[in-house]
Amino acid sequence: MDLRTYTRTGLAALALALVFAPAKASELRSTSRARVAGVVVHDAAETLRDFCRTENGQLVLVLPGGSRWELVTSTTDAAISNPGDGAFHPYETAEVEAALAAVNFPLRGISAEVFILPYPRRASLESAAGPGLILLSPGVRKLSREHQHSEFVHELGHVIQYAIMPDTDAQAWDTYMGLRGLDASAHQAGSPHADRPHEIWAEDFRALFGGAAATQNGTIENADLAYPTQVAGLDQFMQTVAANAAAHINTSLVAAPLGHGAVTFSRIGQRAAVLDVFDAQGRRVASVEPTVGENAIIWNWNGTTAAGTPVASGVLFARARDAQGGATRVTVVR
Repeated sequence: MDLRTYTRTGLAALALALVFAPAKASELRSTSRARVAGVVVHDAAETLRDFCRTENGQLVLVLPGGSRWELVTSTTDAAISNPGDGAFHPYETAEVEAALAAVNFPLRGISAEVFILPYPRRASLESAAGPGLILLSPGVRKLSREHQHSEFVHELGHVIQYAIMPDTDAQAWDTYMGLRGLDASAHQAGSPHADRPHEIWAEDFRALFGGAAATQNGTIENADLAYPTQVAGLDQFMQTVAANAAAHINTSLVAAPLGHGAVTFSRIGQRAAVLDVFDAQGRRVASVEPTVGENAIIWNWNGTTAAGTPVASGVLFARARDAQGGATRVTVVR
């Protein structure tokens, strides 16, 4: 589902410039904030603990940047038409990671935060995605592996479309619509769900580039359209658009606050150097060793000084010692 109500300020806060290539299964990490390639996955427990709060007796999801949604916490709520087995069943972090690792697409420059929701949003019970953001909604019964992979890769398709082929790229969309045989009068944002170009793109991405579990059903939502593998030139077109977008990636040092004072810094390239963190007065408070990925350098800082003392909330600055990528400012919140 295309998340079209996500705020612009929320997008700026959530878009992480962790540039990546598809990770191997052996490289996956099973932590509460797992990082697979450029995607940060917040599991259901972390989402509940760090991004939810109770307001006037209602549980509310509040994301960095201010976007917020009320959550439905009981299957007996009137918003839930089918109570299932009486409990909500969130996505499994390991399955989300595995689904991402199986994607066969040039993902350089794509990044996102994935929030595995402990409860569905009242405004929309479905999973959804926007630029740099994926919200995975729980089921009322245990979710199959195939469902988790299929839904996640579909939502990832939305993230990728926003990144490499925004709506402002009229030429690319004209080419895509032509390849797909879509009629602009019948296939637009206000059309029924299966006829919306964004949804067709996301399904095309899943069918063409998802792993075996994500494509097992061999169908797409819009049964009136040819299956993507039968559309000559479609896969090459999507990969070419991705390659063109990757050629214009910003190589600046980027900061991604992770909560509780922790921050991930990243930049494109493979040239490693120690990263220094300074306070507003220019005093160095910490130095961080780099991690070298296939296409990016990443510095994971836990928000403490060299002596292990937590840094107070406030504005800080970071710069790699080789001066590549410039300096970046970050606001630390505990």
